[in-house]
Amino acid sequence: MPAPSTESSDLPTPELPTGPEDPGGPVRGPSPGSGPGSGSGSGSDSDSGPDPGSGPDPGVGRDRGPWRVPRRAPDAGLLTLLLATGLWVYALPRIGFREMGEYGLLDRLPVTYYLSLLVLTAGFVLALRRAGTAPWWPAAHCAALLLALKAPPAVLYDAVRYPWASKHDAVVDTLLANGELRPGAALSGNMSAYDQWPGFFTLDAGLVRAFGVQSAAVYANWAPIVVGLLMLPVLVLIYRTFCEDWRLIWTAVWIFQLANWVGQDYFAPQALAYPLHLTVLAVVLRHFVRPGSAGRLRDRTFLDPVAAPVPPPTDRRQRAVCVVILAPLIAAINATHQLTPVMLTVCLAVLCLTRRYRNYGLLAVAALLMLTWDLTMGRPLFVETLSTIRKSIGELTENSRAGYTGRLTGPGPELAGTANVVMVLAIAVLAGTAVVLRRRLTRGALPLLLVSVAPVPLFAVNDYGGEMLFRVYLFALPGAAFFAAAALVPAVAGTHRSRAKALRRRTAAVALPAVLLVLLAGFLPSYYGKERMFYTPPEETALVTRALDNAPDGSLILATSGSFPQALHRYDRLEHWFFAEQALSENVRMLRDPAGHLADGIPPGTKAYVVLTRTQDIYAAGEGLLPPDGFETLRSKLAASPLFRTVESHPYGVVLEYRPAATPPAHPAAR
Repeated sequence: MPAPSTESSDLPTPELPTGPEDPGGPVRGPSPGSGPGSGSGSGSDSDSGPDPGSGPDPGVGRDRGPWRVPRRAPDAGLLTLLLATGLWVYALPRIGFREMGEYGLLDRLPVTYYLSLLVLTAGFVLALRRAGTAPWWPAAHCAALLLALKAPPAVLYDAVRYPWASKHDAVVDTLLANGELRPGAALSGNMSAYDQWPGFFTLDAGLVRAFGVQSAAVYANWAPIVVGLLMLPVLVLIYRTFCEDWRLIWTAVWIFQLANWVGQDYFAPQALAYPLHLTVLAVVLRHFVRPGSAGRLRDRTFLDPVAAPVPPPTDRRQRAVCVVILAPLIAAINATHQLTPVMLTVCLAVLCLTRRYRNYGLLAVAALLMLTWDLTMGRPLFVETLSTIRKSIGELTENSRAGYTGRLTGPGPELAGTANVVMVLAIAVLAGTAVVLRRRLTRGALPLLLVSVAPVPLFAVNDYGGEMLFRVYLFALPGAAFFAAAALVPAVAGTHRSRAKALRRRTAAVALPAVLLVLLAGFLPSYYGKERMFYTPPEETALVTRALDNAPDGSLILATSGSFPQALHRYDRLEHWFFAEQALSENVRMLRDPAGHLADGIPPGTKAYVVLTRTQDIYAAGEGLLPPDGFETLRSKLAASPLFRTVESHPYGVVLEYRPAATPPAHPAAR
């Protein structure tokens, strides 16, 4: 059965003239009264002039007036892309990222930057009207959106975005320097896990050597763009499995880009494991259909008009070959990240609940590879995690917290937190609306719906260091984006029209761009509202690097948190204590006598240094770790204490040395 048309009836596609009006095709011989070029080709002129319905013959008509080729207006997709690119390029050098205030980068982005996003959105909506015959224009707009939203830090910043990403660069440097992995070593700052799951870091070590660069920090800020471009075809492949309407497919990709504000595509193991996870699911959804499992899904009248037919079934031998092909990918996921293999196994287990994808062999392979890695390379952290699960299982409120306190303070962080909630609710409401109202589409795409909800129960197991909320959202997002798009893009079924369908089309014509603009407005504060925490001046990085380079091996480095540049530089030779990563109430007590509190926690005979930086100040205030002016109180009290000597003071931070020779008084209240 031919696929239903996905073109909008409101925009006919113009076509170029193709020759004579006679539908019989080109004239093959001379005929009386025919236009020039129908004769012997001798080049004789005709007094009657050219026939407007026929094309020029290359052998005649040289002395006539020039034959004009019909001109076609430039495609709207090209015009909007060029205009948006021009506005974006003009805005780029005018982004004031060095003078960010309380709202992060939001009030430092020029008007032309926002205009470029509006033009890009308008161009995408226009391009959707010809998505069936020219899908490259929506695709180009999706790629342009990715670059427009996430490329400014990569182009402009002179430091690695996200201070905590510098620890991943430190792992690559250490791996290159030592030339070995030490999964059993007890490393400070929870860094042992990176030697136990080293896939991402060994890959980057190879890239550093191949590119001949000094470190991975040279290209680290480009990770979101590279990862996003790699995911585009994978998302299209997944969506194409369940839908034939290119408008819906590209709208789902667009929504995925706008809703992916969680910042897990930065220079980190998750950024590599996530596309591999989606790739495995794409192969499973397309090539693991069991024979005879489609049932009524083969009946087009049972499904939504835009639903794709169930992929052809595969026999046991074909599925076995696919398992062999997927096994290295699943092994790579296990070697790269701790949580992603769990998510993948859960998704495969949920798919086994359907007749269509009941493949226990692949599930067994995935589970076996995960357990093998956890009980060998990852055994130390795996055993430790099992002990914490006993306490955290069932603690839904605690496991769904964000960060250490979950209480953001300051205009920018508070706006970002509100935008996060609004974005999650908006995607959930749109997806839920489609599941309810487009039940026939949901029947065919039920496996994608199950994969989306599969990660949710992990809330009941563990908080994953305060990040489980973001990870569950990330792994549920591909399916949620698909169903959210289904709520906005109406189905096109044949040529029959009714008032109800016309009303739905008119409503969608307004709702689609409006919702996309709302999601765009939610993405910007979610992604850039806390940018003061994420950008670190090079002077601060240099200060920390000097301090840690000069610290003797075995020294203890103290800081309020690990969210500052080079926090774990030389992590294999130094110890760390991030003493403010605790509840706000405990930090308030600590501020009564911070010198005594730190002195009580430093082991006797240990060389210790306190490093306090601008980024720590911003992070501690924005995340609610310290009360207002708490960081300045901490800095001034430590600098005035005889227990600490100022080694280096700088507008971007201070380095203090612990001097145990000065006998401290007892501070029982500090603990």
